[in-house]
Amino acid sequence: MKNKLAKLKESIKANKKKIIVVVSMVALLVATGCLNYFLNVKQQADQSAGTDGGTVTAESFFSTYRTDREETRSQELQYLDEIIASASSSESAIASAEEQKLLITGAMETELVLEGLIKAKGFKDCVVTMSTENVNVVVMDEELTLEESAQILDIIVSETDYTAPNVVIIPYV
Repeated sequence: MKNKLAKLKESIKANKKKIIVVVSMVALLVATGCLNYFLNVKQQADQSAGTDGGTVTAESFFSTYRTDREETRSQELQYLDEIIASASSSESAIASAEEQKLLITGAMETELVLEGLIKAKGFKDCVVTMSTENVNVVVMDEELTLEESAQILDIIVSETDYTAPNVVIIPYV
């Protein structure tokens, strides 16, 4: 009886740790979203005030976005490593963490390749984000022609398993 009670307490303690890790990951994602929102609000205020810093603002958007994305993913990978290394993690939790880690690193590699290929087509800068359902491409350009959009779409469709309806291309200045 005491042994079962001890196992139950250990199980509850392990579940609490997992919940804390998941809540922390969600908090980081929310913080990144808020930062992105406030940067966009600041940029819109600068543009409506007539500030002549559109290119600098756009460049800072892309660099800030990349930095935030790298920090968030680094934190996620660190949490997953902690789950994998924890002696109290169940085999299914470890397997799930390892699978998620592989998915994240695969997405990171694919996004980097796609960004490089899009820049090679002559675009000044871009960021690519992949989710399970969509690929979002933000390109540093005031407007995209139909031909430019088709070039970007061709790169995404040929390099990934995503289809045209699942690709969102957004011009950004």
